[in-house]
Amino acid sequence: MSVKIYSTPSNLDVIYEDNHLIVINKRPGDIVQGDKTGDIPLSEVVKEYLRIKYEKPGNVYLGVVHRLDRPTSGIVVFAKTSKALPRLNKLFSEGKTKKTYWAVVKNKPKKKEDLLTHWLVRNPKQNKSYAHIKEVLNSKKALLTYHILKNLDNYCLLEIDLKTGRHHQIRAQLAAINCTIKGDLKYGSDRSNKNGSIHLHSRSLSFEHPVKKEEVHFEAAPPSDPIWNACL
Repeated sequence: MSVKIYSTPSNLDVIYEDNHLIVINKRPGDIVQGDKTGDIPLSEVVKEYLRIKYEKPGNVYLGVVHRLDRPTSGIVVFAKTSKALPRLNKLFSEGKTKKTYWAVVKNKPKKKEDLLTHWLVRNPKQNKSYAHIKEVLNSKKALLTYHILKNLDNYCLLEIDLKTGRHHQIRAQLAAINCTIKGDLKYGSDRSNKNGSIHLHSRSLSFEHPVKKEEVHFEAAPPSDPIWNACL
C-alpha cells in the first residue's frame, strides 16, 4: 500500500507568499477546509505554518478563497488579510481567473482538442455530479476546453482550461466522453490509485492581484510518481 503524505507546517509546498496572499501546491489527500471527517484541513496547516514562521502569539488570519477536491493536487490560494479575501472571492466567483488543469486519462479522446459543453446536476448525498448533453431540471451549464498534451504508453495527458467552475466539473465531463481520470473510481475508473489520489492536477492559475492590481501567474509541479513524471 502506498503511503499517503499529507501537508504539514514543516513540509508545506509554498509557491508564493506576500502580505496579502499565500499560494500552496496541495498534495492529494489534503482537504482544503474542515468537514465531517474531522481531519485537519489545509487551511489550519497553513495557519500553523504562518504562526511558526512569523512567531505570532495569537490567532492567525487566513481566508479560504476556493477549493480543490480532496484526491486532486495543485494550486490553492488563501487570503492572508481581511482586505484581500472579499476581493479574491469576487475574482473567483465572477470567473476572472484563468485556471489550467492537467488530467491523465486511460482512454484517448476522439478529438485532439475540443470544447465540452454539458449541464451538470449535483447529487449532494452521493457527492457526485452527473453530466447531461441537454439542459435538465436543476442543472448548471459547464464549459471546458481540452487538448492532448502528450501520449503516454497506456495513458493520455490532457491540458484543460476551465470556463466555468462547477462541482466535480472536470471529472464529470471527462467521464461523459469516456475519458475517466486515472484512479477516479467515483466517475468510472476501473481501479483506484494506491494512495487514494486521482490524476487530476491544478497546473496553473492567473488573476489580478487583489491589492497590487497587477497580473500574477502561478504554476505547480504535479506529484512525483511514475506516471506524472512521464508527463514532464
